[in-house]
Amino acid sequence: MQLDFNALAVFALVAEERNFRAAADRLGVTRSAVSQTIRRLEETLGAALVRRTTRSVSLTEAGESLYAQVAPAIAEMRAATETAASLGGAPRGRLRLAVASIAERFLAGPLLASFAEAYPGVELDVTVTDEEFDIVVEGYDAGVRLGEVIEQDMIAVPAGGDERQLAVCSPAYRDRFGVPSHPRDLAEHRCIGWRSAPKAAPYQWEFEEDGKEFSVTVDPEITTNDMALMIKLAVAGAGITFGMEESFRGPIDRGELVPLLEEFCPYFTGFNLYYPNRRNVAPKLRALIDHLRAFGVQRQTLATRRR
Repeated sequence: MQLDFNALAVFALVAEERNFRAAADRLGVTRSAVSQTIRRLEETLGAALVRRTTRSVSLTEAGESLYAQVAPAIAEMRAATETAASLGGAPRGRLRLAVASIAERFLAGPLLASFAEAYPGVELDVTVTDEEFDIVVEGYDAGVRLGEVIEQDMIAVPAGGDERQLAVCSPAYRDRFGVPSHPRDLAEHRCIGWRSAPKAAPYQWEFEEDGKEFSVTVDPEITTNDMALMIKLAVAGAGITFGMEESFRGPIDRGELVPLLEEFCPYFTGFNLYYPNRRNVAPKLRALIDHLRAFGVQRQTLATRRR
């Protein structure tokens, strides 16, 4: 069996995009050319790789297996070719990032805006998601997550300082209902909870006492997957909510929210930019890593001057 390695690269793009048209646009060819390439690859392998519909594409079991095995090699080759191409100029190409919705400092705007200005040849494609998945298999160059949930075989670069989770409520709620003195007292309060997906259980609120971690299962009166809505509801006096302190920093500074149970909310290692351990790191990703480090140093310098 003689394999067309170019067809594997086309298949990898189709698997990433889950769409023939989008893959064709990235390759600069017609949709029918992509479809024919996939069909020839399927005939060569003797197995169906994709399920076609009028609007989208999904992978068969054989397609999923093939993509999981070729994706790392395809990514390595892309990085190598981008490195070679960049030797004559600035980094270029699309940089795909999967970022946790609560990575506030990374998503605040200044970091990514300054990077885009410094590297106009790099197209930033940022997906904000709280789903956990293999960034290599899904075709992302890097991700941003809390350090504790990053796989051991990834390289991680700090994307901010230490973080902590915090319970908060509005002054109006505090004055009307009082505040809990211990996390176990949350059962007696109105709570605003978070869930990652419609069928997922509400997130358990995590605390620490005497060096021991423990979780509290609250029974939220309101549950959502949108942190912005949680904050709005808390500010409006709907109850106590829980999340990353950085998410609440603005409302706390403005006096719209007050922190609760701080003695049970220790700091921990914050968010990291992470990416696969490869021999070749694409110049566009290397540029972001260097920019992230320089941006962190600059922030620390400004903070020191303000003191």
